[in-house]
Amino acid sequence: MRRSHRGFTLVELLVALFALSLLAMLSWRGIDGMVRAREQTRVRADDVQALQVGLAQWAADLDALATVPQMSSVDWNGRVFRLLREAPGDPARGIVVVGWSRRTDAAGSRWMRWQSPPAVTRGQVDEAWRRADAWAQNSGMAAGVDDVAITGLLEWQVFYYRSDAWTNPLSSDTTTTTAATAASTAPRTPVPTVTRAAVTPDGIRIVLTLAPGQAISGDLTRDWVRPTVGGRRS
Repeated sequence: MRRSHRGFTLVELLVALFALSLLAMLSWRGIDGMVRAREQTRVRADDVQALQVGLAQWAADLDALATVPQMSSVDWNGRVFRLLREAPGDPARGIVVVGWSRRTDAAGSRWMRWQSPPAVTRGQVDEAWRRADAWAQNSGMAAGVDDVAITGLLEWQVFYYRSDAWTNPLSSDTTTTTAATAASTAPRTPVPTVTRAAVTPDGIRIVLTLAPGQAISGDLTRDWVRPTVGGRRS
């Protein structure tokens, strides 16, 4: 007797191919969604880490404040927050000037930090102090090896804690007066030269308005307390 061998019909084959293609498409969409979610998570984690590192660097700069006679250790002029600090790694190398500012470039408005090379003379410190202000004003200048972007920033404010109150550094500044003696044309009649230098506040507060679309956005407040006042608590 002859046996009948029955195979797949064309309709069955087409249905099977359609089912396989549908499963492949669903699997691809699932894998693509997982890849996108992982990439977004990585980007947000990088944003959070960059912000944490930036805030830690901000506190480290303030904790390492250095003092130069007849010169302010910190200054806020509305554009850039400048400070004098010991050279990182080895204080014997001298003093560096650090600038913090909101700068706008091709990447958008960002909170950035600038640092000068170590300075060992008063002239070098004064020059670095001026360069920090020039860096903050030149918003179209491309980022270089001396500055680093921290996070997207819409605006920021700085406040000083003085006389048991938070005040605007530009409204009223507490200063000390020092007198240096300079020789006059007449013999034995020294002429005092008066220099006013800003007193380092007991605390410094920054209010950052972080740009939307990042892992963290909105207003962020960070307070720093002078170590001699708060026992290195910030």
